[in-house]
Amino acid sequence: MEVDVRKAKGCLPDLLRRVAVGQEVTITQRGLPVARLLPIEPKPGKRKLGADRGKIWIADDFDAPLPADVLAGFLGEEPGARKKAHPRRKKLSRP
Repeated sequence: MEVDVRKAKGCLPDLLRRVAVGQEVTITQRGLPVARLLPIEPKPGKRKLGADRGKIWIADDFDAPLPADVLAGFLGEEPGARKKAHPRRKKLSRP
């Protein structure tokens, strides 16, 4: 819905009622849109702590080391391939 600014001044309560039920109102001045009235989305309520209790399960060994073949896949190596030794880093001397 488009309304000229002069008409909007006189019927603002009516425009707000329309916006409250979900309509969008564009306010124009000399035929050009200058503002838009939109309904405000309500803020979600606070989340209830423990709402998902019992729905999620984490294995006891969740943080256990990965098997060698799986770890090799993450490192881009062939399973069972011999690991190359990483060169040692030189210590930086501080003044």
